[in-house]
Parts: sequence; structure tokens; C-alpha cells
Amino acid sequence: MKKILLSVTVVVALVAFTALPDELTIGAAIPNATKKMKDISGKEYSFADVKKKNGLLVVFSCNTCPWVVKNQQVAAEGYAYALGKEVGVIVLNSNETSRAGDDSPARMKEYAASQGYKYPYVMDDNSAMADAFGARVTPECYLFDKDMKLVYHGAITDNPKTPSASTRDHLKVAIDEMVGGKDVSMKTSKAMGCGIKRKS
Repeated sequence: MKKILLSVTVVVALVAFTALPDELTIGAAIPNATKKMKDISGKEYSFADVKKKNGLLVVFSCNTCPWVVKNQQVAAEGYAYALGKEVGVIVLNSNETSRAGDDSPARMKEYAASQGYKYPYVMDDNSAMADAFGARVTPECYLFDKDMKLVYHGAITDNPKTPSASTRDHLKVAIDEMVGGKDVSMKTSKAMGCGIKRKS
């Protein structure tokens, strides 16, 4: 009986894994550029609205994931760095199954205030954008150039487990290279975090 239950669990896990959408590839155009998403202020924003002269940083995040919490400082530094380089920033919360709890609009508003967000923090209804990007975890970064083509996808630094011990700021380096007109030297890295809570 235990073997049967284990087999069923493995099959269900494999089906859930294989059901995840394909990841956005480097060089791909940003999906759904003009689709509006509701911010914690009640306003609606699209990626096209938030993009600045040199591009756009899209981050899938949330309020309570331990990986998000431990990377709060480097995330804030990365977002501020992007804005300083004329790269827009938008943060998406795709945790659809937590809307009545940790990722409710009220909790999102509280979290954004605690972190001093100066950029839109929007609800990704039904995880539609997460599906379009193939996003898996929080936090997970996507950097787009001025033509809204993907140039970097992955983690903020080379050490998501212990950000204070990181030796390379993947996101900042990618921003510098992109804004400087160079080819981004490290186009992808492994984003580590909590799985996005999609509805089944």
C-alpha cells in the first residue's frame, strides 16, 4: 500500500512539474506588453507603461517567502540601481492561491510600505504573467533592453542563499552591460526561491 501511495505521489509531482509553461528565452520579446495589472494603489500599469529609456526590470516576488525576505536588501539595491540607470522596475505577485492570506492586496500594500517600494507592485491575476514568462520561483528577475527584448534572466546575485556572501551582482552587471551597449556576459543564472503558488 505504501509503495502504491508513493508511486501515485511521484506521478502527481511529475505531472505538476511537466505542466509548468516553458521559460522565456533570451532575446524573446516581452509578453503581453500592454496588458494592464492592478497595483496596490488601485492604479493599473502595463509593462509598456513602466518601461524607461533603457529598458525594464520585471521581478516575480511576494511578501513572506524566506528567499524573498533574505534577499530584501540586495533586491532593494538592485531595483534602485535599475531606476538610476533609467531602467523601469515592476514587481509582480503571482501567488494566486494565497490571495486570501499572506499575498492579499492588503498584505501586499503593507509589505510594499515596509520595503519603501517606489515602483508598481501588481497582482498577477491567475498567475497569467508568470505562465507567459515561465516563471517558477520568487524572487526571479527578467531584464529587458530598450527594445523590450530579454537580455538577462535569473537571480539577483550569485549567492541567493547567503546574499551577504555574494561575490557577483548578476543583475547590476547585466544592467551596466546592457545600458553600456555591450552584450550581457552572463545571460542566465539559477533563480532560487519559493515556488509560485499557482491554482491547480
